[in-house]
Amino acid sequence: MSKEENQTGQNSKKNRALIIIIGIVISIIAIIYYINSLKYETTDDAYIESDLTQISSRVSGQISEIYIEDNQQIEEGDLIAKIDDTDYKVKYEQAQAMYEKALYSQKVAKAKLNAVNSEINLAERDLDRYKKLYEAGAVSLQTLDNAQTRYDNTKAKLLSAQEDILSNTNDKVADANLRVLKAQRDQAELYLKYTDIIAPNSGTVTNKNVDKGKYVQAGQPLFTLVSDKIWIEANFKENQVGKMKVGQNVDIKIDAYPNKRFKGRIESIQKASGAKSSLFPPENAVGSFVKIVQRIPVKIIFDEEINTEEYNIIAGMSVEPKVRVK
Repeated sequence: MSKEENQTGQNSKKNRALIIIIGIVISIIAIIYYINSLKYETTDDAYIESDLTQISSRVSGQISEIYIEDNQQIEEGDLIAKIDDTDYKVKYEQAQAMYEKALYSQKVAKAKLNAVNSEINLAERDLDRYKKLYEAGAVSLQTLDNAQTRYDNTKAKLLSAQEDILSNTNDKVADANLRVLKAQRDQAELYLKYTDIIAPNSGTVTNKNVDKGKYVQAGQPLFTLVSDKIWIEANFKENQVGKMKVGQNVDIKIDAYPNKRFKGRIESIQKASGAKSSLFPPENAVGSFVKIVQRIPVKIIFDEEINTEEYNIIAGMSVEPKVRVK
């Protein structure tokens, strides 16, 4: 065997050994990766979620002032807009005047009660006198009946006059009427207050659909307020959820920031599949049944403070959560 053939044979053996070593290394890496993958469950059916609040007007009217712009950050209690309150002020003043009138009318009601008390005393004395005269045969039965009628009518007037007086027990007609007027006044005051549209919670303005001078109806959506609080709704297959528990750690990859891994944990697992929670849940008791792997919504929250200046994470973004199940 020549020297060159010997050298070629040695090189061939080295190449085969190298290939075998590389194959073994790749196999070991694949086995390690597979074993490691058993510790995690992941899905690409996951999205950033947030509370979305439709802000609407509670009364109708023309917008006189607007204090917000699209994508503006606002705080709970901020004044968002004002509705022209002229009509509502007039209605409140009318209701307040009616309430005060009912209170002032008590002087008249008490004077009326005093007068009716005098009338019934007189009617009672007349009735007693005519009874004695009738028994003595001095007056006719018709005269006695007239006296009885006057007395009965005066008793009815007395009852009505007593019901017109406010009581401490709140069981008179006057008490009920005053409560009605008070409720009308309070409602008018409430509607006047509603002309100031206040932010119910903090968040960012989106889908603004209102401007100064626009007439809005009660209940009409003005814009959507997106809460600063965010979480992830991940829809795992049912054969994945069986390994999951509340509190398990999650590595979160957001498509918008592929080089960053956020930390989170499972907060809750929904007690119904996504299909079962839909508007028209499937009816499985049919002859044409085909088994479909269901997906279960899992709520994942962030376990770290998000730097909003560096990471703009908004509702609807796609996410790939990786749950450590072992």
